[in-house]
Amino acid sequence: MKFKYFVSSLLLMAVMACNQSAKESVNSKVSATGNQEQKRDGVYFVNLKDGDNVKSPFIIEMGVKGMEVEPAGKLNEGKGHHHLIIDGSFTEKGQMVAKDETHLHFGKGQTSDTLSLSPGTHTLTLQFANGLHQSYGQDWSNTISVTVEN
Repeated sequence: MKFKYFVSSLLLMAVMACNQSAKESVNSKVSATGNQEQKRDGVYFVNLKDGDNVKSPFIIEMGVKGMEVEPAGKLNEGKGHHHLIIDGSFTEKGQMVAKDETHLHFGKGQTSDTLSLSPGTHTLTLQFANGLHQSYGQDWSNTISVTVEN
């Protein structure tokens, strides 16, 4: 009886180890593609990661954890929309996100878009802001670099 229990325990531990190994393998593959689940509150690029090479035009997918995406216009606690700052930095908390050719607003609640950039290295800063376009600050921004190839 003790032998059966010992063998059962060994089999269970082996199955659990294989399952954990498979899970780690999947997680490392997901992480390598940039399509990883956000672990902390904030904004993130769903389909891009820092250092990616892309061909223009390319798709950008934006995610947020800890807040809800909604169209601009109303000031609702814990809600807002994305902005993309090209070759710039985050907007200070409480400040209005500028609106020009390098500060793109997704005030309809969009979470993806197609972006055309000139060849070279560019920074992309995702910035989350409230319904009045007031920035939630650096904690709700994320900057990556991408290289646009010819």
